[in-house]
Amino acid sequence: MSSAAFDLTGRVALVTGSSRSIGRTLAEGLADAGATVVLNGVDPDRLEGTRRELADRFGEERIAARAFDVTDEPAVTAAVAWVEKEIGPLRILVNNAGIQHRVPMLDLALADWRRVLETNVTSAFIVGRAAARVMVPRGRGKIVNIGSVQADLARPTIAPYTTAKGGLRNLTRAMTAEWASSGLQTNSLAPGYIHTAMTQNLVDDAAFNDWILGRAPAGRWGRPEDLVGPVVWLASDASDYVNGQTIFVDGGMTVVV
Repeated sequence: MSSAAFDLTGRVALVTGSSRSIGRTLAEGLADAGATVVLNGVDPDRLEGTRRELADRFGEERIAARAFDVTDEPAVTAAVAWVEKEIGPLRILVNNAGIQHRVPMLDLALADWRRVLETNVTSAFIVGRAAARVMVPRGRGKIVNIGSVQADLARPTIAPYTTAKGGLRNLTRAMTAEWASSGLQTNSLAPGYIHTAMTQNLVDDAAFNDWILGRAPAGRWGRPEDLVGPVVWLASDASDYVNGQTIFVDGGMTVVV
C-alpha cells in the first residue's frame, strides 16, 4: 500500500480534550500527517497556549482552536457549525476528552458517577452525533473514540471509568451499525497504561509501577506517541474497510494472564 493512503493533507480534524497530554499528542500526530487540526478544551488560556505552540510548528492556517464543554449539547452544535463555516468540512473526529475519579464504590457519590459517565461516554455521543450530522450527507468521515483497556478490565476504585469505557466500546459499535452505510468509519482505540502528567502519581508509586512493568509483556508504560500511528491509520483512507473495531494499544496487557 502506498504511503499516500495515510496522507491527511487538506482534511479537517477535531480532537476533543487536546490542550494537553494525550489529546495534544494526537493532534500533533494528525497535523504531522497533513491534517488541519481544531483543538478543543475547556480552559481558554491553556487552549490558546497550545494552539500558539502548534501553530508555530505547523502554521497558523493549519491549527485552530475552539473552547467548549463536550457535555454541553448547544455548545457542541455551535462548535461543529463554526468548524464547518470557518475551517472547512469536518472529515475526522477524535473523541478524546475524558476524566478519572478514584473512589471505592461504597464511598462513591452519585454526582461523581454521573460526571465521569457524562464526560467519558455521553460526550462522545453528543460530539459524535453532531459530527455525523455533517459527515453523513457528504458520504464520508472518520470517528475515532479513545477508550481504554478498562473496556475489558476492571480494577478497584475506578468503577465509573470502567463502566464508561465499556459503554464507549459499544457506542462505537452502535455508531457503525447506523452510519457505516453512509460511508463513515467509526472505531475505537483502547490504550493501556500511558505515562503522562496525569498518571505520574501512579508511576511514582513503586508497587504500582512494578505491577505495570510485570503485567505488560512489553515491560514498560505506554507513551502518548504510541497512539499516534494507530490514530493516523484510523483517520486515513488506509482503514476504509475497518469499522466498529476497538484496537488495543496496551503492550500486550490484555492478552496474557
